[in-house]
Amino acid sequence: MNEIHDVIIIGGGPGGLTAGIYTSRERLSTLLLEKMTCGGWPNISGRIENYPGFPKGINGMELSAKFKEQAENFGVEIREFEEAKKIVPGEGLIAVETAKAVYESKVLIIASGSRLRKLGVPGEEELTGKGVSYCATCDGPLYKDKAVAVIGGGNAALEEAVFLTRFVSKLYLVHRRDEFRGEKILVEELEKSEKVEFVLNSFPVSINGDDFVNSITVENKATGKKQDIELAGVFIFVGVEPNSDFFPGAVDLDRAGYVRTDFRMATSHPSIFAAGDVRSGNVRQVAAACGEGVVAALSARDRLRKLKGSSYGR
Repeated sequence: MNEIHDVIIIGGGPGGLTAGIYTSRERLSTLLLEKMTCGGWPNISGRIENYPGFPKGINGMELSAKFKEQAENFGVEIREFEEAKKIVPGEGLIAVETAKAVYESKVLIIASGSRLRKLGVPGEEELTGKGVSYCATCDGPLYKDKAVAVIGGGNAALEEAVFLTRFVSKLYLVHRRDEFRGEKILVEELEKSEKVEFVLNSFPVSINGDDFVNSITVENKATGKKQDIELAGVFIFVGVEPNSDFFPGAVDLDRAGYVRTDFRMATSHPSIFAAGDVRSGNVRQVAAACGEGVVAALSARDRLRKLKGSSYGR
């Protein structure tokens, strides 16, 4: 027999865990499914300095642990390493299928987040784990006193570049535009480092090496000139893609695959809500995901009250 809950939350990042804190405080039976360990992006973000309440910043994994502990303290049932494979909306209950079981709920909150986009250049797949990385926090210490490149120009790339300067002897920051999209304070910090060299208006065309990375080839957009840069590691941060491919047709998506919602985090299905990086229009920040998790949880609560036919208000 399938387990039936008031609320199922897919995703254990900041948005999903915050939603769980609120639904469990409403005494709603809440199951949270997370395909890996809880935490999401903060787990690989090193130090987070722009989340309110921590004037000196906080380690990302530490912040994630606090989110999870708080959710569990209020009664959220968390099942890690259980990935949602399919969503089957029904007239009464919504089914969520995993490799282990089928769970059902009256309302669903999708907080499945996003994943890093790949470059798609020769050598990337072959050398992943052999000098190609998508997590500086995980792999940065392996490149002590070595030269590396960071590819990208957003906050993720800049934050990881700052982290890498603690270890590497040289860091090439490669960005296809002539200015960065990330926060100015991060750019200023990198500009002060003698280890950092900006390679702007340029993009990688290949990652080179046999058993391990030994160089990258970049092309200047303006001149078309190519150059090889000798190095030992390449860290790639060129944007994200939504984790929405496991529920085709369940709710409306935008052209990029993100879930469309209104201001209540409501989707095209009346009993399905969304929050965090999987949602269209999200600004990809921990604080924003938490706020959306709050709204999604309260909207889910109101939907349940409506389904029960009771009056509800604030």
